[in-house]
Amino acid sequence: MARTIKGVTIECVQGDITRQEGFDAVVNAANAELRPGGGVSGAIHRAAGPGLAEECRPLAPIKPGQAVITSAHKLPNRFVIHCLGPVYGVDKPSDRLLADCYRNALKLADRYEISSIAFPAISTGAFGYPVREAAEEACRAIVETIPALKSVKRIRFVLRDAEPVRVHEEALASA
Repeated sequence: MARTIKGVTIECVQGDITRQEGFDAVVNAANAELRPGGGVSGAIHRAAGPGLAEECRPLAPIKPGQAVITSAHKLPNRFVIHCLGPVYGVDKPSDRLLADCYRNALKLADRYEISSIAFPAISTGAFGYPVREAAEEACRAIVETIPALKSVKRIRFVLRDAEPVRVHEEALASA
């Protein structure tokens, strides 16, 4: 399913965030120190190679809601945008901090003239954010940010399993 708003297409797919060929940037659900970790962060760092961790080191630490950009190293993309999502129930207000991840990533993408960007479901793994609430917040933030974008024309949610894809499609349809 795809939805186009003001010339920007948003889609949801099941897949691997490290294999998004044809996308200028992928988003890393990072930890504060921007180090390799588990989940999305571990997968991105493994696929990108050790140069990514070296490039990230001077950019850390980041705070919940922040986004920073690096090159993508061995990934099939030009850039990785690293966002620190909130730990659900700990970092507050969780909804605003999660929305800030998406808004700040898109603003950074626009600043770097990135036309296509792929997002994972930030904070829904080890950080415990419920998938439905996270999807609704993410879609709302993206739809609200689109009118200010100049270069971003394609946004993709890349989710590992079918159920989160369905949940994101529902959230996108109602955002």
